[in-house]
Amino acid sequence: MNNFGFIKVASTTPTLEVANCKYNINEILKIAEQAEKEHVEIIAFPELSITGYTCQDLFRQTALINGAEQALCYYMEQTKQFDLISIIGLPLKVGDLLLNVAVVLQKGKILGVIPKTYLPNYGEFYEKRWFASSQDLRPTEVVIADQKLLISAKPKLFSTASGVLFGIEICEDVWAPIPPSNRLTLSGADIIFNLSASDELIGKHTYLKSLLSQQSARTICGYIYSGSGFGESTQDLVFGGNALIYENGRLIASGKRFSLEGQMVTTQIDVEMLRSERRDNTTYINAQRSSELGIEQIDIITCFERDTNVFELERAIDPHPFIPTGEGRGQSFSDILNIQALGLVKRLKHINGKSVVIGISGGLDSTLALLVCILAFDKLNLDRKGIIGVTMPGFGTTNRTYNNALELMNKLGITSKEINISKSVLQHFEDIQHDITIHDATYENSQARERTQILMDLSNKLNAIVVGTGDLSELALGWATYNGDHMSMYGVNASVPKTLILHLVQYVATLPQMANIKDILLDIVHTPISPELIPANESGEIKQKTEDLVGPYELHDFFLYHFLRHGFTPEKIYYLACNAFGVDRNTEKSYSNTTIKAWLKVFVRRFFSQQFKRSCLPDGPKVGSVSLSPRGDWRMPSDAAVQLWLDELERIVD
Repeated sequence: MNNFGFIKVASTTPTLEVANCKYNINEILKIAEQAEKEHVEIIAFPELSITGYTCQDLFRQTALINGAEQALCYYMEQTKQFDLISIIGLPLKVGDLLLNVAVVLQKGKILGVIPKTYLPNYGEFYEKRWFASSQDLRPTEVVIADQKLLISAKPKLFSTASGVLFGIEICEDVWAPIPPSNRLTLSGADIIFNLSASDELIGKHTYLKSLLSQQSARTICGYIYSGSGFGESTQDLVFGGNALIYENGRLIASGKRFSLEGQMVTTQIDVEMLRSERRDNTTYINAQRSSELGIEQIDIITCFERDTNVFELERAIDPHPFIPTGEGRGQSFSDILNIQALGLVKRLKHINGKSVVIGISGGLDSTLALLVCILAFDKLNLDRKGIIGVTMPGFGTTNRTYNNALELMNKLGITSKEINISKSVLQHFEDIQHDITIHDATYENSQARERTQILMDLSNKLNAIVVGTGDLSELALGWATYNGDHMSMYGVNASVPKTLILHLVQYVATLPQMANIKDILLDIVHTPISPELIPANESGEIKQKTEDLVGPYELHDFFLYHFLRHGFTPEKIYYLACNAFGVDRNTEKSYSNTTIKAWLKVFVRRFFSQQFKRSCLPDGPKVGSVSLSPRGDWRMPSDAAVQLWLDELERIVD
C-alpha cells in the first residue's frame, strides 16, 4: 500500500475529573476507540491525563499513584488488538522518584516511557513540589502489568512500522531555551508530540501558537500539541483545551478551545515533504554535526506492525499553492509587488537609469510588469513619462487587447508608442522565403523576435533598459520564443507564476489609487491568455488560446510547485492533483484523472526539453519559495533525459 509519505495523527482534549482515574481512563478509551476506527496511527493525550494536572498535594497520595497505574493497565488490556499507538500522561513511581511521564503504548504493550525534563516552578506552577526531573533519574527497572521496563533519562525515538520516527516532550519542555525536541529532530525525529497542561491567560494562546509554529519550522517537523481542557480544577487556573497540529511551521489542524466536550483533532502529516525540506536545507544538515546530537546516543524503539493497512488521503490539498490565503493575503500581494519594484529600483539606481522600455500587449504579464514599473518610478520620484510603453500590433492582435493596452498606458500617464510589426515581419518572411499562409513556429516566432528587436533597439536609442514581462509558468513550460520574449535586460515577473499574476492584477484593481484603471484591469483578467500570434477568428476574437495548447495554467502551476518545492515523484504529484482537482471535489474547476495525467505528461516533457531557455535567463527578483533562476534555485543540464519520469507516469492507472 502506497501512503505517499503521509501518516495520520491525532491530538486530543478529553474531559476529566480531577483525581478520578477510572473516569478519566474511560474518557481516554472512548477517544482511542474512535481513533482506531478512523485508522489514526498515533494519538496523543494531555499531560497527566489519567489523574488530571491539578491534583496538587494529592500527588503525594499512594492511592492516587496506584490508581493511575491501574488505569493504565486497564487501558492496555482494552487496547490489545489496537494498531493505534497511544501516548498517555500520568504520574509514575520510579524507584525513589515520582516522575511526570508520557507512556507510549501499542497492542497492550508499553513501548517506552518518557519522563518530563523541565519542571516549571514559578508563577502559578510548582511541579518540583511533587515531581523529579528526568535529570534526577538514574536507570531504574520497574514492572507495570507484568512487563519489565528500564526507565532512564536517555533520549528515545520511536519508529513506526513504516519507518516514521517520532519523539515526545512534555509541556514546559518546549518553553525551555533548548527544548528536547531540538535534539530529537536533529537525531531524525519526523514528528514531535507534546503532552501539555498549560493554563489560559490573556495573550498566552497567541504566544503559544507562535512558539509551536517556530519550533515546528525551526526543526522542520510535524508538531502535535495536546493540552488539558475542561474538567481540570478551576480553583486558581482555567485550562482551555488546546489541540494544535503544525507542519513545518504551518498550522494544519486545530480544535475548539473552551469546549465542554472532549474532542479529537486528526490530520495527516506529509513526512516525505518534511524529509525533502531537510535534505535541501544545508543549515539543518550542518546542525546535525555536533557529536552531542548524534543518533548513536539515542535509543530507537520499534513499534509493532499494523494489522490493518488502510490509506485514504483526508487532508485538503491546496489547488493553488502559489496563491496567498488567509488574513494576510492582501499584505502578501503588496509584499510581492514591492519585491518586484525594489528589484527594478536597485537596477535603475545602479545604472543611473531614468527610463525603461516595456512591450504592452494588453495581456496579464505585460500589465503586471507595467504596474511594477509604475511602483518603482513612484518610489524613485521619477517622471512616469520615463516609462516607454510600446504596443506592437501584429497579425493576431485583437481590438480587445489593443484597446486595453492603449487605454492602460494613457490612464497611467506613461509615454506610449505604437509600432505595427506587420510590414517588417512580411519583409522578413520574404527574406527567408517563408510562406505566410503557413502558421507554424517560424510564423509565430518571427513576430516575437521582431517585437523584442524593436524593444532592444528603442532602449539603445532612448538610453533605457528593456523590462521583461515573461513569467515563471512560461519559463517552466518553455512557452517563450528563444531570443524573443524570452529575453530582456531585467525580468520583473521571472519568479511569478501565471496563476499568481492573475490574482496580483485583481488585487491592484481593488486599490483606491487605481480606481481609474479598475475596469481595464478586470477586463484584462478575464481576457483569454494568448500570445496573439495567429490571426483572430471571423468575429475578431482571440483564436489562439494558450491553455488549449499547453494545458491549464492552474494545473501546470500545481505540478511546478510540487515538482520543484519538494521534488515529489510524478506519481505523488498526480495523486495530489487528483485530490485537488478531481471531478468528485467541490472545486471551481475540476478535471478527470485522465486529463490530469495527460497534462502532467506535457509538463514533464516540456520542462525537460526547454531547460536551455532557462539556462540563460536575464536577471530578475525572486518573490517566493520557487524560482527557476540558473544562478539560484534551479540548476539543471539542458540535455538531461526525461524517460525516468515519463516511465513512472506510464505505470499509473487512471
